[in-house]
Amino acid sequence: MNIKQIKEIASSFKIKGVPDKVSPLGNGLINDTFLVATTPVEAPDYVLQRINHNVFKDVELLQDNIASVTDHIRKTLAKKGIPDLSRKTLTIIPALDGKLYTEADGDFWRMTLYIPDARTFDSITPHMAELTGKAFGEFHSLLSLPDTPPLKESIPDFHNTPFRIRQLKEAIESNPVGRAKSVEHISSNLLAREEEMTLPFRLFAEGKLPKRITHCDTKLNNILFDSDETPLCVIDLDTTMPGFVLSDFGDFMRTAANNGAEDDPDLSKVSFNMDIFRHFARGYISTASFLTPEEKQLLPFGAKMLTYMQTVRFLTDYINGDTYYRIEDPQHNLRRTLAQMELLNDIDRHMLEMNAFIQSLPDNEQ
Repeated sequence: MNIKQIKEIASSFKIKGVPDKVSPLGNGLINDTFLVATTPVEAPDYVLQRINHNVFKDVELLQDNIASVTDHIRKTLAKKGIPDLSRKTLTIIPALDGKLYTEADGDFWRMTLYIPDARTFDSITPHMAELTGKAFGEFHSLLSLPDTPPLKESIPDFHNTPFRIRQLKEAIESNPVGRAKSVEHISSNLLAREEEMTLPFRLFAEGKLPKRITHCDTKLNNILFDSDETPLCVIDLDTTMPGFVLSDFGDFMRTAANNGAEDDPDLSKVSFNMDIFRHFARGYISTASFLTPEEKQLLPFGAKMLTYMQTVRFLTDYINGDTYYRIEDPQHNLRRTLAQMELLNDIDRHMLEMNAFIQSLPDNEQ
């Protein structure tokens, strides 16, 4: 798609000014994102994004979810007298027909107001982990209020561990490319932990653990920071939907607290970074004012469950013949599986220490 076409799409939204310059923005793997600068200079700039319709099948549901979240956050912050709200949450720009997206040549597009003088970070440090923990704790708190609107699943069963286990069992049973036998020692190990790893879902069914609105992609680069490194707002809200807060906590741990790479061929480099855990946990609990005792206690388990679930997903894709994840070679998903299994084992070794640290933190420390 050329620049002229992108400008035409941008003009189909209710923007101020005229699209002038278009440039790629960010390094997202799912959606294509562009910065649209406008003229005259006093007009705001915008972020235009092509939605990956292969991942997000129901674009209207997706956009309704995001609008519900951003509207709720904006109204809640306004009631608290928080200033500069256009920098504290995303501002959706509707299309000329009033919809929250537009369609062009079979592609779906959306637009938000660009937040100037803001940035994201990719390199984790203990300090950034604590700031990120505070930001996600506040995000969860804002979305746990009684007047929070209900959301639907933008990707059904995304963080559903029992569902992922069923997928693994089905892959082993069908064995489409003949790989199941060669990894039987790994799949047997994972399936032996089924009862342990589905504990939160049983607690939910028993009414002992609530589901809340969760982000489902809690990475450092999904926080927008001001120029002084103050967290501004959580971004990339596509997967924001009902879930367990322990899953969001654990999702951050799985990626940020891994000393190695997700697909590291050298398993000696893969280990769990307790320093990152402690700083994120301290930041998170300092702002997560809503936590029940059960939720707080299960936060470390989230690191174990999300790492387990991702191990299951990589192994399932390997057995199925690499039909989901992009791979570099035929053994890539197996390397991912082994690296995640190594991380899972190291998380197991740190569970007592993690639990003790979580319990040592005062609730909603200010």
